[in-house]
Amino acid sequence: QVQLVESGGGSVQPGGSLRLSCAASGDIFTSNTMGWYRQGPGAERELVATVSNRNRITYADSVKGRFTISRDNGKNTVALQMNNLQPEDTGAYYCKLTQSRLSDGTTYYWGQGTQVTVSS
Repeated sequence: QVQLVESGGGSVQPGGSLRLSCAASGDIFTSNTMGWYRQGPGAERELVATVSNRNRITYADSVKGRFTISRDNGKNTVALQMNNLQPEDTGAYYCKLTQSRLSDGTTYYWGQGTQVTVSS
C-alpha cells in the first residue's frame, strides 16, 4: 500500500502563485511516475503534469509555461509550482502515483485532494 499526503492549496487572485506538495510513503517501487491531476466544477478529472522517476515530464497544454513540476526521488515527494494562476485553474488538485514492477504489474494511488481557488 502507498499513502499520498498533499498540501499547499488555497485561494489566490488571478496572476497569483501557489505551490502544491505531495509526499508518498509505503511500498514504493523504483519505477514510478508521480503527477498532479485536477477536477474543476462539473468537469472530468484531467492531467495537469507528471514526472517519472527518470525525470520524464509531461504537461497539459493549458499549463505549459506557467506550472513547473519537480520531484525528489530520495524523499518520494513531488511539487507543483503554479504561477500566473487563472480562474480556469480552479479545482480540486489530486496527487497520483503510478508504479509498476514485473511481479506486481501496474498499480496507482490517489491523494485526498487539495482545493485551489482562483478568484478576484
